[in-house]
Amino acid sequence: MTSIKEQAAISRLLSFLQDWDNAGKVTRSHILNNFIEANQGKTAPELEQEFSQGASLFLVRLTTWLRLTYMTGSCLEKLLKSIGIFLSAVSSNRYLIEFLEVGGVLTLLEILGLEKIKDKDKKESIKLLQVIANSGRKYKELICESYGVRSIAEFLAKSQSEETQEEVQVLLDSLVHGNPKYQNQVYKGLIALLPSASPKAQQLSLQTLRTAQSIVGATHPSIVDYVLSVLRTIHLEVQYEAIELIKDLVNYDVCTALLKGLVDLLIPSVKETSKLQPKILNDSTVLQLTARLPVFLQQAAAAKAIGVLARNNISLAEEMLHLRVVHSLMAAMGNTDHSNSQRQASLTLEMFPVVEEHVRRSMGEELYKLFRSNAEDLYMKIDSIQADVLAANEVNVTRALNLSGLSYSSMSFYLGPRDQEQLAYITHFQEDMEGKE
Repeated sequence: MTSIKEQAAISRLLSFLQDWDNAGKVTRSHILNNFIEANQGKTAPELEQEFSQGASLFLVRLTTWLRLTYMTGSCLEKLLKSIGIFLSAVSSNRYLIEFLEVGGVLTLLEILGLEKIKDKDKKESIKLLQVIANSGRKYKELICESYGVRSIAEFLAKSQSEETQEEVQVLLDSLVHGNPKYQNQVYKGLIALLPSASPKAQQLSLQTLRTAQSIVGATHPSIVDYVLSVLRTIHLEVQYEAIELIKDLVNYDVCTALLKGLVDLLIPSVKETSKLQPKILNDSTVLQLTARLPVFLQQAAAAKAIGVLARNNISLAEEMLHLRVVHSLMAAMGNTDHSNSQRQASLTLEMFPVVEEHVRRSMGEELYKLFRSNAEDLYMKIDSIQADVLAANEVNVTRALNLSGLSYSSMSFYLGPRDQEQLAYITHFQEDMEGKE
């Protein structure tokens, strides 16, 4: 037999639920405001006490109203926050199951794809998906099985709010951890985001890809082309993340393809550079446009990435020497259409001291002295003839390295103190062999 106090509590609950059932949109909005203010951060037992052990009766009303109105966006932010109070409460597994049983995950994912819904409402949907994903592996699998990765990735690419995009990154990071069944799906979804028109989406995807790659292990064949394409960006924060990912990827089976791709980018194809010709003939302001031409931005970023790799790893530097990186860097130094390409290529060339005699002979004494005195500012000091010499260089150190049998790792690394005897040996050996041919 219930006590008078319990009967009064039950009566209050029934009255509250009746008020909700009879209320219009405005009144329900006020009820939600009061509920959020009074119950934020409460545990499941505390919510049950607040609702006289009938908290689920209010939750089912919230989820029902959500399913009926989510397409219109009516009070959506408050509604999702109220449901979040139940789902994020300590010991709330019962509420979570009740929400999922009525198709809660599918509803949240559908909200992300609706154009009429505001970003702030979608952000609350993402937060609820975070709560669900953080509840355990089976819940992460449920999101992925509901085509969640695709919906979430598409929303990241389209969202106009950086704050919301950062919440999406948190969700994707959660889905790639502790989710062996679908971690590859998340990994592929992140790669597919790299061509996104949103710089923030690219930046966050690259950051998360570094984590995902370490978890997944095996690389996807397309990742090299996608990452190299990102180097066309004008956004330095995106370029930085791309280079950081490249530093990780050289430790995997795509290393050779990645290095070759970087070196190839130093000399843009005729097809790419020919796009400038009509502009040069018809527009006197074309020089301003060329500075932002994607292929030249990519050239400069590739030179920078090569310098980072060569500085940090001698074996990678040696491998790139065999890919004719010196020839390609000098060609980039001669690109008078893009000063940053010249600057980055000059700085990176300093990372390959073992071939400086070949560089000296190709440049000539005067140009070489300018290069050695200040590589970073060289592009401001050279004339058109010297630029043409660089662009048309035919340096090929690969054969000399092969014939000498010397390893890059056995020689000095920076262009500071140099072992002249070893350098002279390579040069003499090459000249001697050429004389016998």
